[in-house]
Amino acid sequence: MAPLPQPAEPASRRERFAWCMYDFANSGFTTVILTAIFNAYFVGVVAGDKSSGDATWLWTLTMATANLLVLLSAPLIGALADYTAAKKRFLLWTTCGCVTFTGLLYFVGPGDIGLAILLVILATFMFASGENLIAAFLPEISTPETMGRLSGYGWALGYLGGLLTLVLCLIYVTHAESQGLDAAHYVPVTNLIVAVCFAIAALPTLLWLQERARSSNTLPPGALLIAGWQRLRATWQHARVHANLFRFLMSLTSYYAGIHIVIVLAAVYAQEVMGFKTQDTIILIMVVNITAAIGAFLFGHLQDYIGSRLCIALTLVLWIAAIICAYFAVEESLFWIAANLIGFALGGAQSAGRAFVGQLTPAGHQGEFFGLWGLATKFAAIIGPLTYGGMVYVFAGDHRTALLSTLFFFLVGLMLLFTVRESRTRHKT
Repeated sequence: MAPLPQPAEPASRRERFAWCMYDFANSGFTTVILTAIFNAYFVGVVAGDKSSGDATWLWTLTMATANLLVLLSAPLIGALADYTAAKKRFLLWTTCGCVTFTGLLYFVGPGDIGLAILLVILATFMFASGENLIAAFLPEISTPETMGRLSGYGWALGYLGGLLTLVLCLIYVTHAESQGLDAAHYVPVTNLIVAVCFAIAALPTLLWLQERARSSNTLPPGALLIAGWQRLRATWQHARVHANLFRFLMSLTSYYAGIHIVIVLAAVYAQEVMGFKTQDTIILIMVVNITAAIGAFLFGHLQDYIGSRLCIALTLVLWIAAIICAYFAVEESLFWIAANLIGFALGGAQSAGRAFVGQLTPAGHQGEFFGLWGLATKFAAIIGPLTYGGMVYVFAGDHRTALLSTLFFFLVGLMLLFTVRESRTRHKT
């Protein structure tokens, strides 16, 4: 039996804060593990006995595998969470899983390539699944008129959470280096810092966020899986009914491909093209996190006044301007302008996109349709970086030419966005 109708009880301020805190909690994982510290540790130390190209390829393949698993499973997990009214329970499992596997990265040292790949895939899978589940609560605790604002608060807190975790890690790294320790000694400890920060900061969410849907389902696990697939198949069969949402997901897939290129490869571009040192790159990531938090906050408010579609369009214009600046940047000053534009655009695009999906989602299908949102973003996470990497290979290491692929994804996303109609009224089944 599907979940019973949601109660009319509105979400309290504490509950909305608890929802936002999950973004604060999980952002340290992406900032430290995937972007700033562990990825470089994997390439330089864990797989240090291999060539830089081979080690980088292994890391890219690891990320692609994790995102592929999420892509395949996200709609099913969302459908099952809706059918059983168990989004909160699923969120608890994915949170515990990500915290556990991230903490186990402490045991990864030089040469432990297989262990590192396995743990990163599992941790990333749990992280991304939890990200989809927490997003599915947004339509339940907000209204179409305030959804953009609340989503913006969440993204803003998320960037600050990632920044705080990164700062804590850098404090320890600086101390360890002053004691003469190398990366094989201090990077494993940063994984523990990320895991502990995630676990502590997620407590408000796990304690205060309510599961509003109700279900009298008594089906056994096997029947639940069948029911989940049946509901997912029905979603695709009724694509014409929800054509507006699917058109937006196409747009989102395109511009998110560009976003993922920047997230995964911005530090590489800064080092290879602009000659940034490690310290410069870390400062760059910190600055982008700060401007992204500001962008998420400002665009979250702006979205509630001008609408989601126009708000996203403005962020894509900023993205296009930023990529053009980065392409022509020879001096650091122009590249820093591009980085700050990217920060504002990053926060705004991610915040507004999540809220727009919530506005277009039929009531009672939050987990299912946010699972499709997760599918779109993870598909983008595969095709974006792989396109950039393929162009770098074809053009013999020319990162500037490869950057044009990012511009292409944003332009296509903007054109597809104008095919989407926006309604400020919550969709019904």
